[in-house]
Amino acid sequence: MPLAFAPSDETAIPLHVLEETALESWFATQDDATRAWVDRMGFTGAVGQALCLPDKSGKPLLALAGYGTSDARRRTRFTLAAAAARLPEGTYAIASGLDHETQQTEALGWLLASYRFDRYKTQSPMLAQLQATEALNTDRIIALATGEALTRDLINTPAFDMGPDDLEQAARDLAETHGANIEVIIGDALLEQNFPLIQTVGRAADRAPRLIDMRWGDTGPTLTLVGKGVCFDTGGLNLKPGASMGLMKKDMGGAAAVLGLAHMIMATGRKVQLRVLIPAVENSVAGNAFRPGDILPSRKGLTVEINNTDAEGRLVLADALTLAAEEKPDQIISMATLTGAARVAVGPDLAPYYSDDPAFCAALEVAAVEEADPVWRLPFHDPYEAMIEPGIADLDNAPKGGFAGSITAALFLRRFAGNGAYAHFDIYGWQPSDAPARAKGGVGQGTRALYGALDRILKT
Repeated sequence: MPLAFAPSDETAIPLHVLEETALESWFATQDDATRAWVDRMGFTGAVGQALCLPDKSGKPLLALAGYGTSDARRRTRFTLAAAAARLPEGTYAIASGLDHETQQTEALGWLLASYRFDRYKTQSPMLAQLQATEALNTDRIIALATGEALTRDLINTPAFDMGPDDLEQAARDLAETHGANIEVIIGDALLEQNFPLIQTVGRAADRAPRLIDMRWGDTGPTLTLVGKGVCFDTGGLNLKPGASMGLMKKDMGGAAAVLGLAHMIMATGRKVQLRVLIPAVENSVAGNAFRPGDILPSRKGLTVEINNTDAEGRLVLADALTLAAEEKPDQIISMATLTGAARVAVGPDLAPYYSDDPAFCAALEVAAVEEADPVWRLPFHDPYEAMIEPGIADLDNAPKGGFAGSITAALFLRRFAGNGAYAHFDIYGWQPSDAPARAKGGVGQGTRALYGALDRILKT
């Protein structure tokens, strides 16, 4: 569904955003009736509180939104969205309480709070709309919100309607919207063009595996995004238990994330030469499925011993990263719902990432705060390289022992990313429960932080 601001309207309801500590000073500027109404309604300025003050005819005269305390806000991203969801129907304009930069973030949160996944069932819309004002960089905010909505829609769509062919169509639709070029290699053509790992992982599915390759822009630094597009993951012959398979429609969350980020970049006309690579497959069970113990060739020439067919994401990414590195772009970034170990380490809300570039890390972590998109750096720990070297082949796709699972996966990918600038994000892509501006379901992670850091990362 489209996310947008309400058009300018002189009748918009002024919205005053009040911290708990600011309530008394605001009271001092109001008449006795107003103070009595606010007090009677129990408004204290706590996070999530919302209150409309009526005029004599009963129509909203102004509205208040609780902004809590600094301690409370550290525990709540998009604080204003918590109150906006409780406001009655109407168009609102922020009148006081937020500085310029904070308004940008909270306005984005308001738009994200209005997201609804309504492909299969009509959903009740958010009643309160935010008016666009001159203080807001509306084009940027809308691009971020619609990019995030694209990511959410793709992840939320079940695999019946989001197979490799459907993911390809989503990429084609995005390319058409922004005038990008796209090429797709499908099925046995993957073997003919030397993408053996992508073909092997996806060959057991009814819907053919493919490599999606989208390009946009002809000036500026070169940036290649690589997203894991495993549209459903049964675990292959190392079959997942039912409880672990239930969320595997989201295993293409890396692909959804890079497409959302690509939209943000293209919609705002960033001066960058963008390439997006998505190996799109289903990891299925059939007589021709790859097996534990197989040793598979890769595009790079490295051989990989398969110790677990459920560690397939790093395999398809390996061929795509090899292709990415062949052009020596200024920056390669991979995003993938890759390991359960990352969730154990940092939980569902943080996006762990790997980079050896201190400047990249510094830029990203500043932007993560600015964009309310938290990330956490994990190490490419070189001493663990031995854990992914099985002896019988060049690499092991699933080292035994269970230690450092996210790190060993990242080290595996780094073997294929060349010698240039490379960063990897091991995201979750799922919001397990409702939170302000983040409904339960698919969610983008790390993409807004990357967008915000782009100029500093690419040194433009």
